[in-house]
Amino acid sequence: MKASLRRVAAAQSGPGFQIAPMIDVVFVIMLYFMVMAGAVPKEGAHRTLLPALGEPSDDPPLELTVRIDEDGQVALNDDLLDSPESTSLPELAGQLQDAKAVGGEVLVTINAAEDARYQRIIDVLDAVGLAEIRNVTFTSGGE
Repeated sequence: MKASLRRVAAAQSGPGFQIAPMIDVVFVIMLYFMVMAGAVPKEGAHRTLLPALGEPSDDPPLELTVRIDEDGQVALNDDLLDSPESTSLPELAGQLQDAKAVGGEVLVTINAAEDARYQRIIDVLDAVGLAEIRNVTFTSGGE
């Protein structure tokens, strides 16, 4: 009778919690993440050129402000230039080249409205690049 009670108790208790399959699953997941970590591209070093110390210039740089409105209208020092549909911005590029030709250092500040399209900002940067101006800063929103 005691043997039959033991069999009934063993049948009701079930197999219990098996730890071995859980360890196998954990090791498979760990192996997956170890293998995938090698596939992640490493971030390359960003080459940054810092300004060199030099003779301070007596002439302050010529500061120009390019404003980009929500509708894409571009203004140079509050003078409207080009149409909002123009992608090459020839008037802006010409004015910037004229300012660069005068001589001295030119500093351009791009003031983009918060709702301005990114493509329009790229168009302005292209015009600044055509004038070979390297000192560019950005502002956004209200002044």
